[in-house]
Amino acid sequence: MTLLAERPVQTPAPAPPRRRKRPVLPYLLIAPTLIATAYLLLYPLVRNVIISLQEFGLPQLVRGDAKFIGLANYAHVLADPEFWGVVRRTLWFTAINVVLIMVLSTAVALLLVRLNRWLRLLVMGGLVLTWATPIIAATTVFQWLFQSRLGVVNWALVSLGYEEYRDYTWFADGEATFGILVTLIVWQSIPFAALSLYAAMITVPQELYEAARIDGASAWRTFSTITFPMLRAMFGLITCLEVIWVVKAFVQIWVISQGGPGRATTTLPVYAFQTAQSLQRYDLGAAVSMLMVVLLVLALLAYFRQLYRQEREA
Repeated sequence: MTLLAERPVQTPAPAPPRRRKRPVLPYLLIAPTLIATAYLLLYPLVRNVIISLQEFGLPQLVRGDAKFIGLANYAHVLADPEFWGVVRRTLWFTAINVVLIMVLSTAVALLLVRLNRWLRLLVMGGLVLTWATPIIAATTVFQWLFQSRLGVVNWALVSLGYEEYRDYTWFADGEATFGILVTLIVWQSIPFAALSLYAAMITVPQELYEAARIDGASAWRTFSTITFPMLRAMFGLITCLEVIWVVKAFVQIWVISQGGPGRATTTLPVYAFQTAQSLQRYDLGAAVSMLMVVLLVLALLAYFRQLYRQEREA
């Protein structure tokens, strides 16, 4: 009896919690979208990487017997001084466009905040129509505007007394063509950036602006101490999107100048296309395009790192 009394009572261990089964239906519903995205985005990227590692010219395109040569195409491209000249031109082209886009878009967004309802709707309607204009159509309009004999720009300048612009050929001058392309891309990019910034600005509490006005803060002081710090992440996101948009700009340049006159407007996308199509060296063209992707990713990573550091310090 004593042994039975001293024996501890053993309680049964609790049953392990049953794991709930995850529903399969949501994954089945998004599977077609994921497959289509992988096919449209990942497959071309993987295929481009493979071609850049092969000897892939016109004979290989016809016969289909391309052989792998490793990083020889990349070494060939990186050793070409012309490639580095195109890289510098692309960086310069991107910097000018992005700075102008962000400055003008911020000004337009601030203007929209201060306009009354009807003027705001009118300006926003114009921005949406500009944004909705197809790239080819907008590029054709700019070609007509700067046409040497029938262009509106030459007619307006001559009407103002600038006779040196009579029958002036804009697209024969490298700097003039470069400026026209910058104007075109900035004009096409402002609507998206301005509307996005305006949508972010109206979320800032108005009490902060009222307090700044009471303290006698100027417009620039209000923007630099309230608007920009609160919307820093939005400004960073739009800047990154505009960098991507400008770097990959190809249609505008190709339609207007095809990278000319000379090499004045040849950027990396145009250079890759010229290398692949004109020289029929699809392997070198693929290598140039992959190097462009790498440079773009490195630039964006550096920017995001700086933005993250600033957010942590704030």
